[in-house]
Amino acid sequence: MKDRYIATVDLGTGKIAVSVAKVTGDNTQILYYREVPSDGVRYGRIFNPVKASVPLKQAISDAENELGISIRQVVIGLPRYGVRQETAFAETQRSDPASCITQEEIDGVKNMALDTYPLDDEDHEEMYGAVAQSFSTEDALNYSEEDVVGMPSSSLQGNFKVFVGNKKAVSNITIMLNNAGVAEANRYFLPRATADAVLTGEEKENGVALIEMGAGVTSVTIFQDNILRYYYAIPFGGKSITTDIKFECGFTGRLAENIKLAFGACMPERLQSMSDKVLSINDEEDGTSQQLSIKYLSEIITARLKEIVDAILFKIQDSGYADKLRNGIVLTGGGANLVNCANFIKQMSGYNVRIGFPKARKLSFVDCPGIGETAAAATVGMLLLAIEDQHLDCADEKGKKTEEKKPTPAEATKKPEKNQPKKAERKSIFEEDEPEDKTIFTPEDWGPVEPPKPPKPKQPRGMFKWTKKITESLRESVGNLYDGMDEK
Repeated sequence: MKDRYIATVDLGTGKIAVSVAKVTGDNTQILYYREVPSDGVRYGRIFNPVKASVPLKQAISDAENELGISIRQVVIGLPRYGVRQETAFAETQRSDPASCITQEEIDGVKNMALDTYPLDDEDHEEMYGAVAQSFSTEDALNYSEEDVVGMPSSSLQGNFKVFVGNKKAVSNITIMLNNAGVAEANRYFLPRATADAVLTGEEKENGVALIEMGAGVTSVTIFQDNILRYYYAIPFGGKSITTDIKFECGFTGRLAENIKLAFGACMPERLQSMSDKVLSINDEEDGTSQQLSIKYLSEIITARLKEIVDAILFKIQDSGYADKLRNGIVLTGGGANLVNCANFIKQMSGYNVRIGFPKARKLSFVDCPGIGETAAAATVGMLLLAIEDQHLDCADEKGKKTEEKKPTPAEATKKPEKNQPKKAERKSIFEEDEPEDKTIFTPEDWGPVEPPKPPKPKQPRGMFKWTKKITESLRESVGNLYDGMDEK
């Protein structure tokens, strides 16, 4: 069976994540995952395709060089922000009422709902997808998709949630991919993909709100009875917190981001002894220094995070499913790594909150750091959906160079004839003509043949030794900054 490759691109406000997986039969192994800073992206949507294509092209080139493949096309996600949710209906009259409803008919009704839904502005809007909510027949109302398949009926009606987004945001993705030199293999509505990677079947059935906190967008996706019931996104995320630190303290954006990642935490009242520590930031250019207390840094972060959580809780209440979330909230995305973030949401909402890491079901990976972190949830979700498409193959192995044919001993010692016409190639070994040089060589003429030397074992790189020493030194000198923190 021929191996095939799946390449995905998760395009975010703060980073571009490129992954490559190898599919062999029923086995899928993630070979590559890297995150690089993005450009030309705001609120998860591309506003400058040319700028966005530069880091993407370099990221794809790095993946090709490391894996020895040529990536032709990639799977990419649709924008998360600027998507509105609408309700659509579609109905069909069946030609044979005595026959049973098939999955093909269900898919046909779904496509009918997508094709017939009236867009408010067809020049600027596009259908991102549709999710079936319930189906009805002449005898049954509001049945699930699994239950209605196999039922006889003269009619079939479907109730759908359709998601409408900006058309230019999608066309900008195409321009970016063209500038990067790759084609689009498929595109997915990311809330469903992320949910497949993070949520369990019990959570989807009993009711759960999935909060994905990215750099530019924070979204809430609600599941009930294994069906996506509600989706909404707000234009605030981890980058908003970084911007607050930048302007409040007068730092550069890069320094503010590094301080947030290294010392950022919310709920200053739970920092205990850590809140008394003060950071000293020295400017090597002008020799000045600036002091920043950990407590004040936490107060800046908490103020912005409270605004984000208030908006999310308002949308959960507005969805009509606030009282049906038996499994509470699952927090994922890069912002989930903020210290005390889950406890803060639990305190504000009253729901049980857990951090959702992408599950490795159907996937395996070795020496692929980052793929198991919350920031990679959307990437794992796209891989899970893409491997189901048996015809999807995004890359080819680079051709190996053909080795030059080494001359035989007779050919090596034979002197070239000068000013002689080239002899025609022989069609049979039984032709009468024989070569003029009839010298016969034996192994003794060439002396003893030395066996090939085994390849030398590769020595570990010096950078690995250096990094390990530095890491051990930091651990001994700094220790755990958050020792004694109350996580209850």
